[in-house]
Amino acid sequence: MVIIIGLGNPGVQYKNTRHNIGFMAVDAFAEKNNFPEFELQKKSNALVSESIINNQKILLVKPQTFMNESGKAVQSLIRNSKLKNQNSIVIVHDDIDLPVGKIKIVQERGSAGHKGVKSIIENIGNEGLIRFRIGIAPSHSYAPEHRSEDAKNLVLKNFSEEEKEVTASAIKKTTEAIDLFISQGLEAVMNKFNSL
Repeated sequence: MVIIIGLGNPGVQYKNTRHNIGFMAVDAFAEKNNFPEFELQKKSNALVSESIINNQKILLVKPQTFMNESGKAVQSLIRNSKLKNQNSIVIVHDDIDLPVGKIKIVQERGSAGHKGVKSIIENIGNEGLIRFRIGIAPSHSYAPEHRSEDAKNLVLKNFSEEEKEVTASAIKKTTEAIDLFISQGLEAVMNKFNSL
């Protein structure tokens, strides 16, 4: 089984914010691969959709705990699914250290200040954990100083009109990367998408 977890905040007011690009990417992947509607799994407090791709069970997950508590939903879900191999867990999330449109796939890296990732690592550990990072930093101001108070405000802002096309392309690229990961594994997807 492969569990693909998109990070975001529940609620209409957060739907199109930068912090919710993980939700957007998982939704796009679900649509592309004809997954059934997401349903709330109450015991894990997560929206879940399940299907089979390449003879593997694929679980798509959107925690409904709010970003900073994402790890609680993930821990509960893993406990309930009895998943033994953490190499089968993929986190899809926004990244303020990458410009809009850029994606990067990493394994066993630190949270780099991302509260949702930090919560997951605290709850389930980091061994084998794979992350698909999607850039949300405005290209005109892409710089390390995003790690300031401004970062908290930026992640809750919507994408500008000129960024929306680039963001749509990044989401499409992410869905293709997830497909490749499922069919050919981590090395293949890192080789292809980390060089773009």
